[in-house]
Amino acid sequence: MKRTGGKPQAAGRVRIVGGVWRSRLIGVPSRPGLRPTPDRVRETLFNWLGQDLTGLACLDLFAGSGALGFEAASRGAARVVMGESDQATIATLHASRSVLGAERVEIVSSDAFAYLEATSERFDVVFLDPPFRQNALSAVLEELPPCLAPEARVYLEAASPVPVPEPWRELRRKRAGQVSYQLLQWSADDTSRLPRNV
Repeated sequence: MKRTGGKPQAAGRVRIVGGVWRSRLIGVPSRPGLRPTPDRVRETLFNWLGQDLTGLACLDLFAGSGALGFEAASRGAARVVMGESDQATIATLHASRSVLGAERVEIVSSDAFAYLEATSERFDVVFLDPPFRQNALSAVLEELPPCLAPEARVYLEAASPVPVPEPWRELRRKRAGQVSYQLLQWSADDTSRLPRNV
């Protein structure tokens, strides 16, 4: 979910588009520039990923409303970690988690980079949808590999396509209105946790 700047939008709700919670609604907090990934983009993304994420560990690093993470949990993900630093947004995430009974979802109050530095978990699918104005995606992609399972897939959402350096491999790319989105795969053989200053 993005923070695009400007006035706060009114608090609202967004529907989950697939899985066991299909058509259920989750909250969208009233925060400046905060808006969820559009329904049609989520539909396309989960067609790319395959509708069944059973057994996979997922990370929604800039969670916002949690639309991407809750979609993953709805489709059977074994574990979904949602990272978010805004406290009002975190409160809405907890409310949505409670309404859905989403026991496999963990909500982490943390800056994205601090979380990547601290975690020892490995993820099969990662959703990266930071505020457009932060231009954070290239830096996050550099920090992400030690947290990836072999052949992990990473979803990017931005105002324009993000250059994909090796050993990343772009699987899919599409645009919807002002949103460019891509699905990448980490193709390196070694995802061991190297010191960050190496």
